[in-house]
Amino acid sequence: MKILAKKLNMSQIWKEDKVIPVTVLLLVDQPKEFPTEIKENQIVKISGLSKGRGFQGVVKRHGFSGGPKSHGQKDRLRAPGSIGATAPQRVIKGRKMAGHMGQKRITEKKKIVSFD
Repeated sequence: MKILAKKLNMSQIWKEDKVIPVTVLLLVDQPKEFPTEIKENQIVKISGLSKGRGFQGVVKRHGFSGGPKSHGQKDRLRAPGSIGATAPQRVIKGRKMAGHMGQKRITEKKKIVSFD
């Protein structure tokens, strides 16, 4: 199995009430060779999509501990707490907050134990 070209751009052409998909390819000088034989105790990279979990809060998404369970806390159990100080008067970039979780491409190195 070889990679012959790299996909650069995808667009469409409208012609006589038809849509024609157009893909711009860049030919690779030397195609990459992929191993066809897989052996035991070989380390391989495995890629795939992680499970999509939808919109999640900070406790599930980032492992925050949440607020105290008593002392007058009624609805703040799974809240993130303070998101910034008074001095910069803004939220610093990269702050861990609630949002979409999963459905991302993940690559892991794994060792082949055995196969049929």
